Amino acid sequence: MMTDLAKYDGKHVRITDRWGEIFEGMAEYGNRDFLECEYGSGEDGVFVEDCLIYHSQIVSIEEIEVHGTVELWTERMVLRRYRPEDADGLHHYLGTDPAMAEYSGWNPYATPESAREAVRRFIDGYGDVHTYSWIMDSDDVIVGTIGAYDYQDGRIEVGFSVVKGWRGRGLATEALKKVLEYLTGNEGIPCVTAWCAAENTGSQRVLEKAGMRFVYTEKDGLAVGDRVYDKLIYEYRG
Repeated sequence: MMTDLAKYDGKHVRITDRWGEIFEGMAEYGNRDFLECEYGSGEDGVFVEDCLIYHSQIVSIEEIEVHGTVELWTERMVLRRYRPEDADGLHHYLGTDPAMAEYSGWNPYATPESAREAVRRFIDGYGDVHTYSWIMDSDDVIVGTIGAYDYQDGRIEVGFSVVKGWRGRGLATEALKKVLEYLTGNEGIPCVTAWCAAENTGSQRVLEKAGMRFVYTEKDGLAVGDRVYDKLIYEYRG
C-alpha cells in the first residue's frame, strides 16, 4: 500500500492488514529510522495501542469518527480508559492521600473495596457516550485521573486528580487542555464547567492555564466536613 502514513499520526484510525485483521484506535506514526533503530525494520509503520503494523502489512487505513471515552495523547501522557487492575494503584496513590479529599470531601479510592467499586462504575459508564473517565498514564505509571460527567443541556462538568509526587509539573494542565479540546471540538459540547474551593490555589492555576474562564463565586457554596469554602465556578467554551 502506497500512502503517507505520517498524516495519520495522532488520528483515530481503522486499519486492515493483509491477513484480514482489523485494528482500531489512536495511531502513532513510526518513521523508518526509528523503527530500524528499535526493531531492525527497513520501513515505516503505525502503532495502534500495543500493536505495530508495518507499511507493507497494511491493506487499508482510514480515519474514523469516534465518541465517548477514547484514547487521547498529550506530549507526556496517554489518557486511557480505566482497567480493573487499576484499582490497587488508585487506592495506593490517591486513596491514601489526605489531600485527595481536602477541598472536595470526595475520595472514591479511600479503601481497596471502594477503589474496585469506583473502577467498575467508571468502566460500566463507558456505554454512555456523554460520560468520560480517563486514567492519566505516563509510561505505564498512573499519575492521575480526569473525567467529565453530568452532561445536560449542552453543558458538562470536568474534574481531575493528580498523584502526589507528580503535582507541580503541569500534567493536570496538559491533560485538561486535551480534554477541553476533545469535548468541545470532537464531541460538540458547547460549554465545559469546573469548580474548586477558593483556597485551592493549585486547582485554580490549572483551570486558568488550561483556558477556563472564572465566572462567579458561590459564597459558602462548598461544605467539607466541618469546614465551609467559597466555591469558584469556571467555564470553557470552544
